Amino acid sequence: MEVRSVDAFYEENKLHSLLPPNISREIGHFNIFNAAEIYKRIKESGWYMPYNRRAYYKISLVRGQNRAEYADKVIEIEKQALVFATPKIPYHWVPANYDQAGYFCIFSADFMAKSKSGVSIDELPIFSPSGFPIFQLTDEEAANIEQIFRKMESEIASDYLYKYDLLRNYVLELIHTGQKLLPGTISANKSNGINRVASLFNELLERQFPIESTMQKIELRTANDYAKQLSVHVNYLNRAVKTATGKTTSTIIAGRISQEAKVLLKQTNWNISEIAYCLGFDEVSHFSNFFRKQNGISPLQFRN
Repeated sequence: MEVRSVDAFYEENKLHSLLPPNISREIGHFNIFNAAEIYKRIKESGWYMPYNRRAYYKISLVRGQNRAEYADKVIEIEKQALVFATPKIPYHWVPANYDQAGYFCIFSADFMAKSKSGVSIDELPIFSPSGFPIFQLTDEEAANIEQIFRKMESEIASDYLYKYDLLRNYVLELIHTGQKLLPGTISANKSNGINRVASLFNELLERQFPIESTMQKIELRTANDYAKQLSVHVNYLNRAVKTATGKTTSTIIAGRISQEAKVLLKQTNWNISEIAYCLGFDEVSHFSNFFRKQNGISPLQFRN
């Protein structure tokens, strides 16, 4: 199979024609697709469908055998799953065959910002950069979720005046369905100072990623850097992060830099010194020592 970008596939095969005319003009960044129709066209054209860095959030009901490959994790889907994707976490999507079904919708943060619920998409646990929200589903769960997508599919073709508000509500219903499947209990009390500081730290960390150009360089590398940016004492920041996450600030920073390093080593042809520069290392040797400490092998060994 020829490996080409899914965005180019959409454009060349005019998949927007699956939707009513003028949808993009009216609602901006929201679309819904029937996966069976997509894979039928892929099979006919002989394309392969890797999922790389995208500008949109994506919620998928997957029916079929698939594999999701993150920088350091592989998740197998044997039958059906609910999948949430954020632009902040790139991954490869590898279908086992063309026998795929289900639905997926894509949308931007500003589409959801128009919601009267006041939801900030990046603050939702389901889109946390530290997670990999793929949920294997029972037949009953999959059937219930498919009904939501079918409502979306029907509504987007309607002439109801407030249909885009209703579509946002369906997206929220999918999000809350997924958050109910998250392990443990999501605390409703996020207003105390410690959780607030930890949340702001995480937001600052993620703002630096993904690295899209060799001219881009992260500026915040240490707990002190983040404490200064947040105007708090570094000891308070460390205590807040440790209390909220169970991990030290330095561990989280190093883990996120290591994750991005793996992505860049896998998905770009940049040389090691360019990647080291982007990740804030003045010397390639410092980057190599850091990467080896985090992963047990050198950057070159990981790439090869």
